Amino acid sequence: MADEAHLKGLLLQGLAGDDAAHRAFLTEAAGLLRAFFRNRLRGAPEDAEDLVQETLVALHTRRDSYDPQYPLTAWMYAIARYRLIDFLRRAKHRVTAPIDGLEIGDADPEYEASDARRDVAALLDKLPEKQRRAIQLVKLDEKSVREAAEVTGFTESDIKISIHRGLKTLMRLMAQEQPT
Repeated sequence: MADEAHLKGLLLQGLAGDDAAHRAFLTEAAGLLRAFFRNRLRGAPEDAEDLVQETLVALHTRRDSYDPQYPLTAWMYAIARYRLIDFLRRAKHRVTAPIDGLEIGDADPEYEASDARRDVAALLDKLPEKQRRAIQLVKLDEKSVREAAEVTGFTESDIKISIHRGLKTLMRLMAQEQPT
């Protein structure tokens, strides 16, 4: 398995335009992610592999959001954790009844997207304005960090820090709301 400095070097080379280094980064990251997900989803190797692939796509598409001042593996595993949380939420809402009479692509009748939006909005309302705005723009509206900085008048670093702190707070809030 790759160490932090080696992985970070590969990613930074990839960001500088070295395609081979970027492919090597993704390959080595896949090994770490595979272990991460298999340890958390024992007995579901196909789900773990799906999450590895989803996370690799996220690492690839979000690679410009990595801040070299911070540990690479922390950034990588944060993305993996969010993918895992999303997966577990989706799994909670899976229909387990027989599929006779249902068409492929039918939505789960027990789950409404508006409920999820309402839950997210309620959680976001508990954050300070700066964090809420940064998360809304970058994570929900899918604007780049640069675009969010231009809209808010904050620096790109402020946006990144606000997102990081806000997501950390949201994780803590969600953990408090989980039934024990």
